[in-house]
Amino acid sequence: MLMAHPAVLQNLIDQYDALSVLHAQEGGAEVRRRMDDVAYTLCVATGTRDIDTALVAARHRLPGARPEDDSLVRA
Repeated sequence: MLMAHPAVLQNLIDQYDALSVLHAQEGGAEVRRRMDDVAYTLCVATGTRDIDTALVAARHRLPGARPEDDSLVRA
């Protein structure tokens, strides 16, 4: 499997987090569509099938990730 560069993964995580906040505040269709696009891209980049698993996998591929990393627990 091809591995996405850590900078790409970090960018996707940042985008998804920002869109999640925006969606919680506004809930617009355009924000939801963009969230779905970023979620799909994260899933493809990590070889997963759902966004929660993709976020954990992406965070564990970033420099400095540890097995006990708090990314296993979603806030």
